[in-house]
Amino acid sequence: MFEYAPAPESRDVVDIKPSYQLFVGGEWVDSQGENRHKTINPASEEVLAEVSWATEEDVDRAVRAARKAFGPWSAMPGSERAKYLFRIARIIQERSRELAVLETLDNGKPIRESRDVDLPLVAAHFFYYAGWADKLAYAGHGPDPRPLGVAGQVIPWNFPLLMLAWKIAPALACGNTVVLKPAETTPLTALLFAEICRQADLPPGVVNIVTGAGETGAALVNHPDVDKVAFTGSTEVGRMIARSVAGSGKKVTLELGGKAANIVFDDAALDQAVEGVVNGIFFNQGHVCCAGSRLLVQESVADELLDALKRRLATLRLGDPLDKNTDIGAINSAAQLAKIRELSDLGEVEGAERWSPECPLPDRGFWFPPTIFTGVAQSHRIAREEVFGPVLSVLTFRTPAEAVEKANNTPFGLSAGVWTEKGSRILWMADRLRAGVVWANTFNRFDPASPFGGYKESGYGREGGRHGLEAYLDV
Repeated sequence: MFEYAPAPESRDVVDIKPSYQLFVGGEWVDSQGENRHKTINPASEEVLAEVSWATEEDVDRAVRAARKAFGPWSAMPGSERAKYLFRIARIIQERSRELAVLETLDNGKPIRESRDVDLPLVAAHFFYYAGWADKLAYAGHGPDPRPLGVAGQVIPWNFPLLMLAWKIAPALACGNTVVLKPAETTPLTALLFAEICRQADLPPGVVNIVTGAGETGAALVNHPDVDKVAFTGSTEVGRMIARSVAGSGKKVTLELGGKAANIVFDDAALDQAVEGVVNGIFFNQGHVCCAGSRLLVQESVADELLDALKRRLATLRLGDPLDKNTDIGAINSAAQLAKIRELSDLGEVEGAERWSPECPLPDRGFWFPPTIFTGVAQSHRIAREEVFGPVLSVLTFRTPAEAVEKANNTPFGLSAGVWTEKGSRILWMADRLRAGVVWANTFNRFDPASPFGGYKESGYGREGGRHGLEAYLDV
């Protein structure tokens, strides 16, 4: 075995302030309240910064700033709005190393993922929607599409900057203004994005950032002058949002939880499938709504695939997220780690067999080893509930029909994966799987031109592609 020398990314490229205000109307402003929150590095529990939590009055001030900016911004020719989006995209590329390091510090994900996956996609989304800004009449949503107004956007902690791009880029391209609330545990890249908006000379009030917890998000969602609500997060919170805005006339998109099936047939290229399974559940520590957390493998190759999968997991490196050799970083918070531990312990209690490679865990921070459960029944909670961690439940099937039945036996419907050499089988499966996205011989592949979203308890609406424009247009 080759030994890996440490290859840490330098923190010197990031200047983290001791404390942060709210970003409203193009300016940094103090919160009306006294509540402040310390955001920490989940890999070391080091305090990174202190962040203001916005009150209902602060949210109202941000919405009023967005409403004031809406008139001039929406009246601006699309070609002019596109220039701002292109400028933001270029600045993101120029500052990508700084943003990647900050994302890893605040979130816990490996620097390789922040650097090579998140940041290129963030810039790509702004470039892509900049291209649509002056072509909205040709997007298939009518000859004279109009913006909605003020968009209230609430994003999660698993992809803080990428989810910001998914929300803000199409909203601005369509002529809307934005009030965005990042997750309470990962606000720092959103606050740095506020600086990027100023660097790009974006007109004041077009983008406003208010930090806080659930109360801040609720104040934003329920504000009477918000025309559009976009939320990515848990199904439980999504239900509350749907109930609170019912009858209000607000347009809503919800991207919620998932329990995706990654289905491997006996004719699949097994080595390729193993890499897809690893990417599907252990990428970003399993903190992915569309994670392939259920592996459905055909009985005749189950033992061979599991042996190969275990050998592959033994090579994964868990540790310092800033080390370029690290494959699995830290769990985002103590609360999330407690949930992963609880559901994993229940998996053993319910009779599933638990396996993890030898994996020493650091003394400080929030860590959980990559874990596989075999002997899983569909009634087990680890097969039904979203663990949102590096935990894989393995089930078997004999026929394609049985695979479809087991894959669809979930209240979620966000994504699925199919591994087979037969194109006809891929199409047959995709037609029957009740999932918003079906990947064929790959997993967790994203492109700004491709729509993403689910149905059933995984939410409704689409983000990405020209389909993602509809959510921000009055059509």
